[in-house]
Amino acid sequence: MITYEYPFNERIRTLLRLEDLFQKVASFMQRDGAQEHHVVLLTLFEILDVAGRADLKMDLIQELERQRQSLLAFRNNPEISEDALSGALYEIEHASAALLGLTGKIGQHLRDNDWLMSIKSRASIPGGVCEFDLPSYHYWLHQAPGFRREALLAWLQPMLPLRDALNIVLRLLRASGRAENHVATGGAFQLMLGGSSSQMVRISMKLNDPYIPEISANKYALNIRFTRPDSDHRPRHCDQDVEFGMTFCNL
Repeated sequence: MITYEYPFNERIRTLLRLEDLFQKVASFMQRDGAQEHHVVLLTLFEILDVAGRADLKMDLIQELERQRQSLLAFRNNPEISEDALSGALYEIEHASAALLGLTGKIGQHLRDNDWLMSIKSRASIPGGVCEFDLPSYHYWLHQAPGFRREALLAWLQPMLPLRDALNIVLRLLRASGRAENHVATGGAFQLMLGGSSSQMVRISMKLNDPYIPEISANKYALNIRFTRPDSDHRPRHCDQDVEFGMTFCNL
């Protein structure tokens, strides 16, 4: 299956972008190549920019507390595993405490590093990090993989509470809905939502189905137009009936 997620508000959109960036960091961090570690550093700069919202940390803390209170209501419920409930509460409380322990703006330790900020400013220029522009960075990229990875981990470490918190919130969000099967007649689907409070919709399809959903939505209406790529991967309107699964998610 392949799943497409469409957020209904800017807060969830920001969390999804950060999740994607943290996953990219984790993937390239494991490799030893200088170019892979270069990608990690550039991705850390992207995380810094996306996480720059002043209220992001407080939003996550408030959401974690709301979820903690919801889970506490299941205490002594015979249908709920106490071990599973305790584990979930511990995870939320640990993530919340770690976020509360962060001082200043998220990623401030990167902003305070003049060397990193010089790389960041040059990286915004096409080809701006060539060896003749940043010889000290060229030297760093030629150090041993373990040396580079240790430095990257040190720069990543202060932002891990953010990663852990958003992973919990997104996991709970995805688990909040129930999938329903639908058919887009002639490749088009419309649903009136009537002021729905959903925060995200997930569209799931078989991986070998050659259809791509183009989604537009707000709290009043959802429109999906299915396309299929041609030989040049350009989307063309699909006029066939398309089966898909849809899940509305809301915390």
